[in-house]
Amino acid sequence: MSRARYVDPVDGSVYPLDAPRWRSDAGRPLMVTPQAGISREDVERAERSLWRYRACLPVEIARPISLGEGCTPLVERSWGGARPLFKLEWFSPTGSFKDRGTSVMLSYLRQHGITSVLEDSSGNGGSSVAGYGAAGGVAVRILAPAATSPAKIAQVAAYGAEVQLVAGPREESQAEAIRQSDRIFYAGHNWQALFLEGAKTLAYELWEDLGYRAPDNLVVPVGAGSSLLGCHLGFRELLAAGQITRLPRLFAAQPLNCSPVDASFAAGADGPVDRVVRPTIAEGTAIPNPLRLRQMLTALRDSGGGSVAIPEQDIVTALGELCGQGLFVEPTSATAAAAVTRLVAEGRIAPEETTVVVLSGSGLKAAAAVRDLLDTTGRPS
Repeated sequence: MSRARYVDPVDGSVYPLDAPRWRSDAGRPLMVTPQAGISREDVERAERSLWRYRACLPVEIARPISLGEGCTPLVERSWGGARPLFKLEWFSPTGSFKDRGTSVMLSYLRQHGITSVLEDSSGNGGSSVAGYGAAGGVAVRILAPAATSPAKIAQVAAYGAEVQLVAGPREESQAEAIRQSDRIFYAGHNWQALFLEGAKTLAYELWEDLGYRAPDNLVVPVGAGSSLLGCHLGFRELLAAGQITRLPRLFAAQPLNCSPVDASFAAGADGPVDRVVRPTIAEGTAIPNPLRLRQMLTALRDSGGGSVAIPEQDIVTALGELCGQGLFVEPTSATAAAAVTRLVAEGRIAPEETTVVVLSGSGLKAAAAVRDLLDTTGRPS
């Protein structure tokens, strides 16, 4: 663990982990140098949270901030001509997958003396940081777009966090947070390397869920890409440790209206390409210029996976079908489910393969939107 460092994935510059920072000297988001991975003997089975995998983290955390995050259900359903396994990440304490990254990130920051943080978020990230800040005695200020779902803002405020709504697109909240970062530590989950270290525990958990093997395919809704990158990190470590024999193929699911990863992947590019961006009901993925785009493209290609861009109506259809199977998710998660239908129909994944679909957020976060999108029968209105 002591050999781990922050690293700028673009120029390779490294920085010690004993001094929290959110970007490199060149102003880019950081990652952590590759870790060796762990074996099944290193899993602390008595611990019912992601902290059962604490041995895979790059730093030792003496006193974690935990609400029991992780250990979420994995359920099989008939879907799109296959029987994928749905990973119900909305069972996390604040209602979304973000709790994995937040628990590790804030635990690390608190351990290094950070007592107040600033975060920008369109909803789930802010809810998560606010909740874990309350649990860990860390003061939190959340900057969010003025158009953010009222339910998500209400959750942030209920935790006691300070909320500042920012006019304009999602990027303006981030810009304002960076402007304020000279006065309060910036714990933006899209920037923080330790957030990705928490996100990678999803890969370890799926490995354990599946009897210590990797799935054939993993389909993830993608905006800023923390789940995608976290899973790539985790499964890469398991491969390095000899615990799996191959990486799962990773598939990024995005709404067609805002699909920068899919556009770049389809074009064979290593960076952003020109494309039209429109509003989408999958607000959790409405990030037209993700910071870690290059790293996401590398993860998709390294795993032999790919990307899928889903039209709005197909997202609505998938949302209704999920609800009809008892899976009440926010529209962002329905994007991943719709992607499975497409991937099977196009022959890109086989029905008999083990496919895991990440359902990232609870429908309770966007209940009004779900109500408006579906009629009383649960079908698209």
